[in-house]
Amino acid sequence: LVPISAYLTRWFTTRQLVLGGFIISFIGTLFAAFSPIFAVLMLGRVIQAVGTGIILPVMMTVMLNIFPINKRGVVMGIMGLVITLAPAIGPTLSGIIITTLSWHFIFWFSAIFYVILAIIAFINISNVSEITKPKIDFISIALSTISFAGLIYALSTMAEISITSPIVWLPLLIAIIALILFSTRQTKMKEPMINLTVFKHPMFTLGIIMIFLLMLVILSTAILLPIYLKGSLLLSAALAGLVLLPGNATNFALSPVIGSLFDKYGAKYFGIAGFLAILIASVGFTIVISATTPVWIILCLFIVLFIGVTMVMMPAQTNGLNQLPPQLYADGSAAMNTLMQVAGSAGTALAITLYTIGQQQVTGGSSDLGEREIIAHGVKFVFYFISVVGALGLITSLFVKKPDFSK
Repeated sequence: LVPISAYLTRWFTTRQLVLGGFIISFIGTLFAAFSPIFAVLMLGRVIQAVGTGIILPVMMTVMLNIFPINKRGVVMGIMGLVITLAPAIGPTLSGIIITTLSWHFIFWFSAIFYVILAIIAFINISNVSEITKPKIDFISIALSTISFAGLIYALSTMAEISITSPIVWLPLLIAIIALILFSTRQTKMKEPMINLTVFKHPMFTLGIIMIFLLMLVILSTAILLPIYLKGSLLLSAALAGLVLLPGNATNFALSPVIGSLFDKYGAKYFGIAGFLAILIASVGFTIVISATTPVWIILCLFIVLFIGVTMVMMPAQTNGLNQLPPQLYADGSAAMNTLMQVAGSAGTALAITLYTIGQQQVTGGSSDLGEREIIAHGVKFVFYFISVVGALGLITSLFVKKPDFSK
């Protein structure tokens, strides 16, 4: 749905899209909340994803349309807070809910919020985008759906099955072919589904690369640290979530501050400092992680990691989108959010794959280790990869420049 959002914003009003996204998500949440079997739960999650795929790009496009460039930093700081805090705080909230109630209540709480938000949206939201109703190219929609869905499916499957298996490499091959055909078609259309000229703007492309790397870090740690805290350090789900809470709170406190400072100083120094903090924290994890590591050390390193995440997310997004002309806002938002979804799947798949490889290495060398030590070694192995990602991000941040709007 995210790639198609560039079409949707030109066919439907902002109010219609936001209300539609909330209502669809609410319906999906009800399916999940009532689900008696896994298949119904999965159906509910897919319906929820349709709503989310509509709302996320619209949120970013609206921000670009209603705020001048010199005030976007603070607003994007709040958006960065939402985008990074929500998946990061998930383990904390779900751990508490699962421990005290049941997993069904995760969806019941979500349903309540969707109803409240839909009411607020109905009362307050008006249209801010231009309705042009371009010709819909169903071939582009089909190609984008096949390419991105196939890519995400292959990456997700790769976490459990070898890439040599047809169930992995075949969808991956089909996805790559579809993506090439999609990209070629967009460059030849008079009214493309996504205008790929957004990638001709260097700071936008660089910003997407930085965010892609950042999402690898966020999703990898979001998957691994709860596994480590519960499986190796033997914390309860609720306590494991609470250990991660200070890092999330740091993100909450710093996002608006960094947004305000971004408006004054630009993105370059935040990118350098942010990825440096991520690199320091990642290397720290590779050094200290074991089955006997004091919890306070993990807590402190996670805070440093999320200071870095907060310093990179908003400045990279805003600096990239600021370089685009207004007519490309919807296309830039669709492209950025699509690649964030792909990066999230890639981060999850790579984390679980490397985690499994790390465990196999240690069990192959010794049979005397207990389950706690094996889990710790698998998690430590993944943080070598996260350290490399942090180093790559640090290198890319050196090339960031503030767009020159005087030209």
